[in-house]
Amino acid sequence: MANGKSDYYDILGVTKSASADELKRAYRKQALEWHPDRHKDDKEAAEKRFKEINEAYQVLSDPQKKSAYDRFGHQAFEPGGGFGRAGGGSPFAGQGGQWGPFTYTYSTSGGDGSPFAGYDFSDPFDIFESFFGGGNPFRQTRKQIQRYSIAIDFMEAVNGVEKEVTVEGKRRKIKIPAGVDEGQRIRFDDFILSINIRPHELFEREASDIYIKMEISFSTAILGGTIEVPTLDGSVKIKIRPGTQSGTVVRLRGKGIASIQSRAKGDEYVRLLIQTPDHLTREQRDLVNGLKREGL
Repeated sequence: MANGKSDYYDILGVTKSASADELKRAYRKQALEWHPDRHKDDKEAAEKRFKEINEAYQVLSDPQKKSAYDRFGHQAFEPGGGFGRAGGGSPFAGQGGQWGPFTYTYSTSGGDGSPFAGYDFSDPFDIFESFFGGGNPFRQTRKQIQRYSIAIDFMEAVNGVEKEVTVEGKRRKIKIPAGVDEGQRIRFDDFILSINIRPHELFEREASDIYIKMEISFSTAILGGTIEVPTLDGSVKIKIRPGTQSGTVVRLRGKGIASIQSRAKGDEYVRLLIQTPDHLTREQRDLVNGLKREGL
């Protein structure tokens, strides 16, 4: 399809007229075939396929979601898009997430008019076990995995960090990789760790990109100038063009977060906001009145 995702009907091997029972049988067959516990040699590919199968079933088994999918395709469940990309949604409206080895959530930017935009798909492993009455047909072949969560600072998520944790009464050191995102789950040998990230005082994040708001003076907006902008690895100077409007966004390429999968860095987006002074001296007021008389 247009966004590179496979058609949900093709994934389950059913037609648009498939009944609820046919969808259940198709899901059961595909989920059993592609469960990651059956693909030790290529678990990453199996997890990806397993996720797609569960997404397809969650959508096609729900009449309202199925209707939206039939009309709009995958776009019915995707965010409006980040600032400066197709869709025109603003990344400053809220934070989102990215898909990682054990993350199945989607960011929400809004703006596409669909009631399902940014729909949060459930964990496919939970769906699988609930489908089989709370059981896992492969349980006899694997040890039950315990799940834990940990809160880390924003910069620890950016740069990676080593933490000491207690698992089943035992102290152990674990490494959290650089670029990990909110809600991602990291699978260790005997447990799964869910990551929660504390907000940063300056930066907001969407996938590998970061966003920051910077105030500039009224005179700088009119005449132009240079300002210093914080980045993840120190401040940089950027030029402000004369006549800059409030809300203008400047893109700093490669100043974002390194992707946990590819290590390619995202970008930093700087939103410029014009600072309006609260109080003016008599001289300043006269200058502003002069601009007003000139129609500025």
